[in-house]
Amino acid sequence: MNKLLSSLALAGALGFVASAPAQDAKPGDKGAGATKIAMCIGCHNIPGYQSGFPQIYKVPKIGGQNAKYIVAALTEYRKGDRKHPTMRSVAAGLTDQDIADVAAFYADLGKGSEPERAKTPAQPPSDVAKLLAQANCASCHGADFSSPIDPSYPKLAGQYGDYLYAALKAYQTSNNPHIGRSNPIMMGMAKPFTSDQLYELASYFASLPGDLKTVPESRFRAGNQF
Repeated sequence: MNKLLSSLALAGALGFVASAPAQDAKPGDKGAGATKIAMCIGCHNIPGYQSGFPQIYKVPKIGGQNAKYIVAALTEYRKGDRKHPTMRSVAAGLTDQDIADVAAFYADLGKGSEPERAKTPAQPPSDVAKLLAQANCASCHGADFSSPIDPSYPKLAGQYGDYLYAALKAYQTSNNPHIGRSNPIMMGMAKPFTSDQLYELASYFASLPGDLKTVPESRFRAGNQF
């Protein structure tokens, strides 16, 4: 069950640019979404919870993530454009409306608790600045890496670094039945970089202040049984 739950973590922020979501569903309803997150809370509402398959890393923070991005990511898993056997099986059981509602719930989760912060982050180290310029990350994700130019792109600032690294590596991976992503933009961006360089980028994004958060679900707080 933990594997099934942890795999849903990949949908919230794995990778960066996502394809356009399906257009059949009505706008997401966060109230309805609150009734559909039983498979999500076991990972996304436990701070620091780790995925165990096919790789080990912290499941992403998706509270405060863009709803349109969450929709697009789940849709890609359902189509198989993002490879992850368990995640695909989870997404296959969701309707377009289910996906829209769950995305609306998490996009709204924790809103109002964001601290005031500068829209332009502090100057990165020179080596990281060169990598950022080469990848041109800010052109899609915003100067603060938390204000993407389109809501189908994810916020990166403050996301777990090990998760972002795994996401970037997935865009370089081919001929693997369990890992890989077929988004042309991100595949082209990630291809020229070494593993060490991707790690530097992921670590920098993780160090930035942002809106993303994990909001503990009451049943998982200390002293409660589940």
